[in-house]
Amino acid sequence: MALTLRTVNAQKPASTRYVVWDGEVSGFGLRVTPDGDRIYVLKYRTRDGRQRWYTIGRHGSPWTPDSARREARRLLGDVAAGDDPARDKGESRAVPTLAAFAGRYLAEHAAVKKKPSSVRMDRLNLENHVLPALGRRTLPEIGRADVLRFHHAMKDRPGAANRCLALLSKMMNLAEAWGLRPDGSNPCRHVGKFPEHARKRFLSATELTRLGAALAKAEKDKAILPQFAALVRLLLFTGARLTEIQRARWDWVDTAAGILRLPDSKTGQKDIMLPAPALDVLSRQSRIEGCPYIIAGTLKRRTNNDGGTAPDDQAQRIGYLVNVWKPWAMLRRLAGIADVRLHDLRHSFASVGAAGGLPLNVIGGLLGHTQAQTTKRYAHLANDPLRVAANRIAGQIAASMRGGQSNVVRMRAWRGR
Repeated sequence: MALTLRTVNAQKPASTRYVVWDGEVSGFGLRVTPDGDRIYVLKYRTRDGRQRWYTIGRHGSPWTPDSARREARRLLGDVAAGDDPARDKGESRAVPTLAAFAGRYLAEHAAVKKKPSSVRMDRLNLENHVLPALGRRTLPEIGRADVLRFHHAMKDRPGAANRCLALLSKMMNLAEAWGLRPDGSNPCRHVGKFPEHARKRFLSATELTRLGAALAKAEKDKAILPQFAALVRLLLFTGARLTEIQRARWDWVDTAAGILRLPDSKTGQKDIMLPAPALDVLSRQSRIEGCPYIIAGTLKRRTNNDGGTAPDDQAQRIGYLVNVWKPWAMLRRLAGIADVRLHDLRHSFASVGAAGGLPLNVIGGLLGHTQAQTTKRYAHLANDPLRVAANRIAGQIAASMRGGQSNVVRMRAWRGR
């Protein structure tokens, strides 16, 4: 007899599982488990004679006796054509989703080959952007159209969109290397990045004067901590990144050579030049016993047994100073530079050097740039001395042409050899 809804509902669980076979489609049946589950199955043999079991699905929407029977017929058609549905299903389950693969990427690649800050950024981009859009798809299912849709959906955040595209591309390359996608199948290829406009905010001479005055006033009024004032000055005098100064230790300072030797940074081991103004700031910084950091954190008082607080000499320092955003917001309002970020102090250091005629490769060396392209944002400033010189020469030539006094230096004729 053919399996019907009445037949299926009439089945009761037994001490062992059993199968009720359908009378219309050979190999199609209903498996009943001791727990009472009723599952549609198909038993068949492949062309090479291997017996296979294929689970169609649990009884209930969408599987009824009729829909499961139709699926069994379709599967038997595939078997007759030489396919092996059970094997294909097993292989499909072995291919991870992007969400599952993300865990392997973070553990086996990012954590091993990237810096902690980069791993943290990868994790945030995955959790906030990539996985909500593509996480449920298996690796082979993700195609270029999917990547294009994902990237386009973030068009209002071009920087984040481009970083996510680069992250996804790296993951797809690893999937190929680890045998989870065919070679040369990276769906991120030929997906163009959004144009990004690099921020070019530098402090002018007037703004630097206002910032210096604001620093002095805030220190005098005790509106900021002395170590925060030292942090701002060191950023200005060295062009270092915030975390490079924020986490710098006293034992990294080579006073004789005037160098802060970082064992690690965004670009690896790095030496930061400490010019005279920076060394002066360091000489006025108090060293806190038990705290290795130059920019020490705030005091945390210990609690006595009676519930009171211990005196200052028994307080503990908490690592390096982390509360920098609130005092910086107050300081920039006081200086009238509300749109300036702490990172723009690094830009300002470079801009002063470029406007003073320093070669871009020298500026790049001071900033620790590993690629010349990174330093080229200051190229227009480096041309300023040339523009001044050109204007001076052209002005003298124009004055001579008008019959005025010419100060153009007479050049001796060059004689070739």
